[in-house]
Amino acid sequence: MLDLTKLASPLDVGRVRIRNRAFLAPMSGITDEPFRQRAYAHGAGLVVSEMVASGELARGRAGCGLRIRHSGLPVHMVQLAGREAAHMAEGARIAAGEGADIIDINMGCPAKKVTGGYAGSALMRDLDHALSLIEAVVGAVEVPVTVKMRLGWDESALNAPILARRAEQAGVQMVTVHGRTRCQFYQGKADWRAIARIKQAVSIPVVANGDVGSPAEAAMILDQSGADAVMIGRAHYGAPWTAGSIAAAAAKEATPGVPEGPQALVDYVIAHYQDMLSLYGIESGVRQARKHLGWYLDRHAAGVVDEQRKAILTCFEPVRVIAALREVFSSAAEPMNLRIAA
Repeated sequence: MLDLTKLASPLDVGRVRIRNRAFLAPMSGITDEPFRQRAYAHGAGLVVSEMVASGELARGRAGCGLRIRHSGLPVHMVQLAGREAAHMAEGARIAAGEGADIIDINMGCPAKKVTGGYAGSALMRDLDHALSLIEAVVGAVEVPVTVKMRLGWDESALNAPILARRAEQAGVQMVTVHGRTRCQFYQGKADWRAIARIKQAVSIPVVANGDVGSPAEAAMILDQSGADAVMIGRAHYGAPWTAGSIAAAAAKEATPGVPEGPQALVDYVIAHYQDMLSLYGIESGVRQARKHLGWYLDRHAAGVVDEQRKAILTCFEPVRVIAALREVFSSAAEPMNLRIAA
């Protein structure tokens, strides 16, 4: 039987202690303050802000402040993306000034709008330039700096071990590796064994990422990669408690705060919705929340009819949305067990 217990122990990233080793991944447009607060309350060891464009942050573009705002959690980690060393350094200084305890550099995003600007995983095509950004950020702040990357740009250039080793030499104190190349996007199965090559190349902690959504999968990725921790992303859609459930399974404890049954679940969903409206304002909040409501419905209200779903996801009146959510979940045919089995 594969061992999961390592995930229950703390992990030090520089001078910052992380309470356990099951992390919420940074996801653009998803891991905002309300989402991170929920994931941490459920027991995730570390939660990361959604990606922030360093150039926009340095220029003071509206909206960036919300992404880097301290959410009151014990460890505040901000992820920056960019291609210019000056902007990355200034963005890091701004984030640290707002209370960031750790700065993460995005070198793994596969989105075309990011790689088209020579940021994200496009940086893995030019390691010298990637290192210039790392050096700029490390030199700009006193807090630990980490890097998130992929295995490489494509199968012909699996250079993550080289990048990780050079990043460590430049002062990076943890690396996270998604077990796919950029050109794979999210197709196929993440190659967990390939992450072992990065683990062997460095002495700093390595976090394994890609296709983990259960304690069993977390145990398997640890076994195949030899990584020190796991990071979970898309499995959180409609289930902000996923990383916490994996950490709880490792500690042989119950996951805190998971809603039990339809009434508790609808109260939970509505509270999340209202928190987003408070953060963004009504008009923007309604739009921002729709994807989350859709995931909650898809995952936990399989019996919802198309007309009900469409009405909830297109309505601009929060009172009507809340009433429709209560109707949908109160008519659920069966009680819902939301806990993730070990």
